Amino acid sequence: MTLSMTEDEVILAIIQNLKEGKKKSFQDIINELQPYDMAEQYKHLPSKHRNKFLLYMTIEQLTELIGELDKDYQLDVLQKLGIEKSTKVLDLMENDDLADLLSDLDADKMEELISEMKQEESEIVQNLMNYSSETAGRIMNNRYVWIPKHFSVREAVDKLKHFAELAEYLNYLYVIDDQKKLVGVVSYKDLLLADLQDKIEDIMYSRVIKVNVHTDQEEVAKLISRYDFISIPVVEEEDILVGVITVDDIIDVFIQEANEDIGKLSASGKSIDFNTKPLAATLRRLPWLILLLFIGLVSGSIIDGFSATLEKVVPLAFFMPMIAGMTGNTGTQSLAVVVRGLVSQDLNFKQVIKLILREFWVGIIIGVICGTLISIIALVWQGSLTLGIVVGSSLLITLIIGTLAGTIIPLILYKFKFDPAIASGPLITTINDILSLLIYFGIATLFISELM
Repeated sequence: MTLSMTEDEVILAIIQNLKEGKKKSFQDIINELQPYDMAEQYKHLPSKHRNKFLLYMTIEQLTELIGELDKDYQLDVLQKLGIEKSTKVLDLMENDDLADLLSDLDADKMEELISEMKQEESEIVQNLMNYSSETAGRIMNNRYVWIPKHFSVREAVDKLKHFAELAEYLNYLYVIDDQKKLVGVVSYKDLLLADLQDKIEDIMYSRVIKVNVHTDQEEVAKLISRYDFISIPVVEEEDILVGVITVDDIIDVFIQEANEDIGKLSASGKSIDFNTKPLAATLRRLPWLILLLFIGLVSGSIIDGFSATLEKVVPLAFFMPMIAGMTGNTGTQSLAVVVRGLVSQDLNFKQVIKLILREFWVGIIIGVICGTLISIIALVWQGSLTLGIVVGSSLLITLIIGTLAGTIIPLILYKFKFDPAIASGPLITTINDILSLLIYFGIATLFISELM
């Protein structure tokens, strides 16, 4: 039914069934929706219909719904469901998602919900919440399939069948010894190709790529991306297996880290989205902008210092915004390239030198092309060859410096363990403005007798 319907038709059909109390017809529609689409329909539903929408859903559907909603919506849904239904939903949720959700609740509400959950589930969630945010321990899931190394292939397959629900989204079985230490991994393909009588320890891979519970989530994301894993095991000290991180969790990490980096690149600090209130958005942007405001005053003092040159050769003012703007633009482009590269790979000294040299040559090539072009424009427009040489050579030098600044500054921050994205676009642009004006007016002053 919903396959041939547009989104607007689906939402209208849902509303109609809710109004008429047709629970079966409502379920027919919901059963054909993916969890994401289900959440989108809920968010676009008028508020007056949301309680009935939740009432008509099964516990399993509610769990899928909450898993796809933003935190504000999640908390709102839990409030609407009441304590009894909420705890049933929480018992079914992925424990890493649940720990993330509960961490945003006040202590009393969190305690109330946890106390009503199954003891085993509540203990697991509380353990996850003990780990620092943005670490492997915080985003790991304890729902995975493990097998002792002394198992036969037949025993492993039987266990896999018993935990078929977990096996739906995992491609690996993790092998442990008697002390629960991670000693190997077996893929489903390995099980299919092996004889049923074979021992797991004879067919397993002993060299296991793993992460510690305290490993930063960004490092986990790099490993999964590098090796194209579906999941990666998480261990405590002495390689005790405690959880796994799946690729769907890592996709969320990539999105979160990208949003953070974009916020830093734009000097907006904490993330700002469509739902951020005006005052909060202002307070997150203002500190950086005030800092840049005072740094920008240096540009004004430079212009004031060269006011005599500017008064004698007024056409210099025509090209001043272009010089500063182009320098800032090239710096920001290089910054984006470096930050993106640092996210996807670990740079060694050789790669750093190669990157700096590459960007240096990029700056030269761009500078020569743009400098030549602006020299011709200055000559034709103002009829002064000297002015063309001043503007063109200034642009050449400033573009090289701007490109190198956008490359070297984030690398230095990375070396000293600061997030390179904090070398925001506006900061580099402001620094390049100061340098470009110094170079531009410095060269113009040298040629002042020829320009007059």
